[in-house]
Parts: sequence; structure tokens; C-alpha cells
Amino acid sequence: MRTSHLLAALGILAGGITAAPSAAGADAIVPIGPDQGFHGLVNGAHDKAVIKMVCPGPAYPDQTGHPVAGQTLAVAPGAVSTKGGGYTGSLGTSVAVALSAVSTGEPIVFHAYNVPQDIPTSISLPCYGTGTIRFVPLPTSGTAVPDDVTVTFVNIAV
Repeated sequence: MRTSHLLAALGILAGGITAAPSAAGADAIVPIGPDQGFHGLVNGAHDKAVIKMVCPGPAYPDQTGHPVAGQTLAVAPGAVSTKGGGYTGSLGTSVAVALSAVSTGEPIVFHAYNVPQDIPTSISLPCYGTGTIRFVPLPTSGTAVPDDVTVTFVNIAV
């Protein structure tokens, strides 16, 4: 499986999103800004991330299916380290992810930290194996560094 084509991020500019803290008094939303370290999260994990897939029928090479509902992507603040991490660079005010291994779809864009967004169940992704999800700072600059998160696709229908 070619991970370079598995999940690539698109360079786009997108409008802002708004999220309100919960009634329980959650922390205020912290916007993504220039010159900040960050980590991409898949279902809350940066390491050993898993995306559960539904792929009925017998397994075959290059089989694709749809993600199980209720799974998320998010961006958390954090320093770049030997274990990974991205850097927004001198211009970055958002981070984008495009889940486009097989389907074309709109990228998911984050404008604030710790605001999860659902992985769309309408997209097609590999039923099993590993791949990379790339979290890309936008707008990009010469100092921006994307964060690559290795994911394992697990077919729950077998």
C-alpha cells in the first residue's frame, strides 16, 4: 500500500469555525496561531492511532470500506519532538487534513486546538493495514512543518 497516496492534505484556505465551551465550564477555545507546535490526533491518539472500518464480505487486497461513525480528528498544542509533531510556521493560523485515499472530499480544517471533528463515514479508506494522515499548517510558509500520524485500519466486520 502506498502511504504517500493514502492520505494527503490539501493546501486550502478556509473560513473560521465557531465552537462554544460546554455548560460545565470547559476551557476557552484556543485559536491556532503562527509559530506554534502541534500534534495531530486520530481518535485522541498521536501514537498507535486506529481507525475502525466496516468492510463486509471476504477480505481481498486493496479492499476499501467506510469508517465507523463516532471517530474523530483533532489538533492539540505540543512541541515538535523526535516522536513527531508539527509547527505552524510564521504564517499558520489553521491546520488541514484531507482524507482522500480513495474518495474525494472536502478537507477538514481546524482553527482551534482540542476541537474534535468527525471522520466522515461517507469516505472510502483501506479496510486493513497502515497509512499516514498528514496534518498540514495553513497558510504554509518556509518554516511550517506538517505532522504525520501513522494509523492502523482495523476491519471490525470480520
